[in-house]
Amino acid sequence: MRKASTVRRRVERIAVEADGAARRARTDVLATEEPLEIRVAVADELRGGARLDDAGAPVSVTMRTPGADFELAAGFLFTEGVISSADEIASIRYCTEDEQKYNVVSVVLAAGTRFDLQNLQRNFYQTSSCGVCGKASIEAVLGPACARITSDVSITPEVLVGLPEKLRAAQAVFERTGGLHAAGLFTADGELVRAREDVGRHNAMDKLIGASLLERELPWGDRIVVVSGRLSFELVQKAARAGAAVLAGVSAPSSLAVELAEEAGVTLCGFVRGRTFNVYAHGARIAAGVHT
Repeated sequence: MRKASTVRRRVERIAVEADGAARRARTDVLATEEPLEIRVAVADELRGGARLDDAGAPVSVTMRTPGADFELAAGFLFTEGVISSADEIASIRYCTEDEQKYNVVSVVLAAGTRFDLQNLQRNFYQTSSCGVCGKASIEAVLGPACARITSDVSITPEVLVGLPEKLRAAQAVFERTGGLHAAGLFTADGELVRAREDVGRHNAMDKLIGASLLERELPWGDRIVVVSGRLSFELVQKAARAGAAVLAGVSAPSSLAVELAEEAGVTLCGFVRGRTFNVYAHGARIAAGVHT
């Protein structure tokens, strides 16, 4: 049976009142968090010195909220530079013969797709465990597969400040649990194209990118991406890889996220709350306002 995105648990609700604390039993809804192992195989090929069967070789394990797992796997492989288009994917399936069943996804790449298993595993391990820092790391992360974004799309401040509320309204699982991040794709006019949720902010972005990849909608040059949390380096990197011209969030960016946005040509807006926001990089895409 496939995993549900939520689970129910018995909890004690404690309310502090004037005459003491009252304890009541109740049922709470929690966001599911389980591991997803992503495996990769190349049809009828030898890669990385090992023969890959239909199940593939593991390249990543991420803690995620079940749902849109195929999009997550496709988005992860795209943002990691393993694939550059949906045409390079022959199939995606759950490894139901594995004891973890719907917690293991195998992506079979089309025959002839260039894929170095050992290099991917080594690079992913370094990124996950050590992080990245400095100009050299920014250049390495962008690489030749991530072209500088030159889109001339424009968004008005009035439209931008309304996007977090629209994203929040699309968060069905958050509404029930209060425990998920979200990433949403919008047109420059503020129309929601789609939204994805996950316990991991990077997973929500990968799901959103994976959905567009499989629908052959990339790059996102005329789209706006909005995230529900802080703007990390990884989110900017993923948005840049997908060609997003504008990335906005309700919280703060990190210094390295701003440096990467400047280098990649991404308009980066943070603290989009109420009627105000900060522009950290490439503000020309924000329609002209009155300077004070």
